[in-house]
Amino acid sequence: MHTISRAVLGFFLITMLACSSDGDKTRTAVSEPIYTLIFLDKTRSVNVNNAFVAQKYQQALTDIIEQNIRQKGDQLAVYFIHENTAKARVLNLTTRTEMEDVSAASPTDREAAETEFGLMLTREKAQIRQRVQQQLVKQNTGSSNRETDIWASLPVIAKANESGATVKVYYLSDMIESVKGANRRDFQVKPPKDNAQADEWAKADAEQLKRYPIGSPEITMILPFEPNASVKQNNPTVTQYWQTLFTELGAGTVEEQ
Repeated sequence: MHTISRAVLGFFLITMLACSSDGDKTRTAVSEPIYTLIFLDKTRSVNVNNAFVAQKYQQALTDIIEQNIRQKGDQLAVYFIHENTAKARVLNLTTRTEMEDVSAASPTDREAAETEFGLMLTREKAQIRQRVQQQLVKQNTGSSNRETDIWASLPVIAKANESGATVKVYYLSDMIESVKGANRRDFQVKPPKDNAQADEWAKADAEQLKRYPIGSPEITMILPFEPNASVKQNNPTVTQYWQTLFTELGAGTVEEQ
């Protein structure tokens, strides 16, 4: 009987430890902060005054904030894409709303605390959304609007990767890299002729860009093109280039919208 009891007890303890471990993993996954990077294209080729672009980008920003701002410590930074992208941070916000510890609270007190947290978080999201939307509509009439340096976003992503948070990156851009000089791409002058060349260029460029350890971020390219846009406007070989480049650099997912 003693042998059976010890066996049963041992099985019970192992099961409890496993369940506890799974629970800890769940809590860790839920509480891990999100670092959101938003890159807004401020070059001549993207017109945010266009009704379609304005509506699409305003809705995209609303959705991004709703999904990624969930708790204290979530971070959101906004950069402009232009000639000097790496130095063009215009917003850097960290969520302050905190859920109080309700582990020892009664069900009534817990519900009240959750309701208060929800209201405060909704208020903070609205403030963040307003500030991000203000940056969306800003015009860039300076000389920096002549070149589109998307490569320069990579050291920014690498820096965010050092935070240990889950990094999510959003490009609100046509993704037309356009930088003069040796060893750079100017897709306005010479885009890839087909997907094979796009892949070839991306893999070659990835070799020099791997010096930026971006980790495995989720990357979303939100393009400013209407569904009936021509190939000349929305060239699929350009997005193929970025799909391959980001994948080669280690991105977890790459999505186009």
